[in-house]
Amino acid sequence: MGASEQQDERSIVWLDIDNTLYSASAGISHAMGERIHAYFVGLGLPDDEASKLHHRYYSQYGLAIRGLVRHHQIDPLDFDRKCDGSLPLEELLKPDPVLRKLLEDIDRTKVRVWGLTNAYYTHANRVLRILGVDDLVENVVFCDYSNPDFNCKPEPEFFQNAMKIAGVTDPSQCYFIDDSLNNVKAARALGWDHCVHFCERGLLHVEGGKPKYIGSDSQDSVADDGIAVITKLDELRTVWPEIFKQ
Repeated sequence: MGASEQQDERSIVWLDIDNTLYSASAGISHAMGERIHAYFVGLGLPDDEASKLHHRYYSQYGLAIRGLVRHHQIDPLDFDRKCDGSLPLEELLKPDPVLRKLLEDIDRTKVRVWGLTNAYYTHANRVLRILGVDDLVENVVFCDYSNPDFNCKPEPEFFQNAMKIAGVTDPSQCYFIDDSLNNVKAARALGWDHCVHFCERGLLHVEGGKPKYIGSDSQDSVADDGIAVITKLDELRTVWPEIFKQ
């Protein structure tokens, strides 16, 4: 990373990618849940045990793959190929002109726009390309599955490493939106002042292998610690007016 990037004094917008830049109604969480379950079963686990471990690892570590690496010594890149890599994203997603306009309207003289994902970079880049916004997201901090000891959201180390990669020293310069309330709370606890929970209340999605209605773990309009809750990305214009072009 060059010195010019390290000295960049602009604030930074961190965008979660999956189930944030696109709606959970796309069904990707369902398709992913099926593939992860099949991966557990492929290790020789009975159906019931596979379901229990899937949910336990997701709840305990933030990602099922973290538990699989720790307790079953799997190859995370093999997992990525068989799960994320096999998703029919081109069938489930399409270019989103409303999202593109939202990102175009962010004032780049004030902020940088980066992705912050628990996926591997290949999946993240694929999603951004299909949505038609890959040219508007300057960089992506991802889970490095090539390192068996990788960190992920909501671990503090993941957020701290993201700041280091981006050359940010002041956490109050970080804007962050994620569909996971746990991830948003973790960032807020580290001093990321501008945190938003993207919550498509009432939609059914799959979390840790189990169906769940979105919003069942948050309040109507504000989460703990004064975190704003929005149901549509365009509401960021109201929540973060200072970063948009006037």
